[in-house]
Amino acid sequence: MTQRCQFSWDWRFEHFHARQRSVKAAASCGGLEFAGNPGTGHLDRGSFWGTMRRLGAPDFPVNRKVNLMATKALSFDVGDYVVYPKHGVGRVVELQNTEIAGTKLDLYVLRFEKERMTLRVPVGKADAVGMRKLSSDKTMKDALETLKGKPKVKRTMWSRRAQEYEAKINSGDLTSIAEVTRDLFRADDQPEQSYSERQIFEAASSRLARELGAMEETDEKAALVKILEILNKAAAIHNKAKAELAA
Repeated sequence: MTQRCQFSWDWRFEHFHARQRSVKAAASCGGLEFAGNPGTGHLDRGSFWGTMRRLGAPDFPVNRKVNLMATKALSFDVGDYVVYPKHGVGRVVELQNTEIAGTKLDLYVLRFEKERMTLRVPVGKADAVGMRKLSSDKTMKDALETLKGKPKVKRTMWSRRAQEYEAKINSGDLTSIAEVTRDLFRADDQPEQSYSERQIFEAASSRLARELGAMEETDEKAALVKILEILNKAAAIHNKAKAELAA
């Protein structure tokens, strides 16, 4: 029995839908593999456009209702550093033209060296998935100032806080990432972090350091030293103020 996929574009909600007779057909439609909801077979905008990759899958008969590729000026050039919310800082290594299920697409090819990962993002969907250029100097300055603030820890269950921290990290917002870094930092004279706290702290501080390193044309290691120096100085000031208040 032939499996069929039918693509349609909902202009009102700007949402990509795949209606198929089986979830398996949606997972490899048009020779591509992409994430989706296995319960419904629906694909959200980010999962399709952000994670697709070529497979040796057979072509399925497709009814293409509209041309999904909109004409748009390129926002990024080859060699540019970019920030992709879920993966952090990457670099545009190539601009590709491809055809998917009869639809022509222009793609940014991003390379994330730390994860050894390559990602292809359609030019017309770069804004929708939150892909952006490196932050401005002012934004980075504000983020580093955030590190100097007093840590804020909610008195809620760790599982809920962990979800909030991860959401902030994956938002791609530099100040939110700095907040997570600040709130989970522990100086040498403070109680140690739990394993899960340490993991999230390292994820947040790494995201911040990679962007700082790209902006200052250094590397993640040098940028992380600068971030930890700011955090340690801030912790000393807060601890001193706390001791004076207690006295």
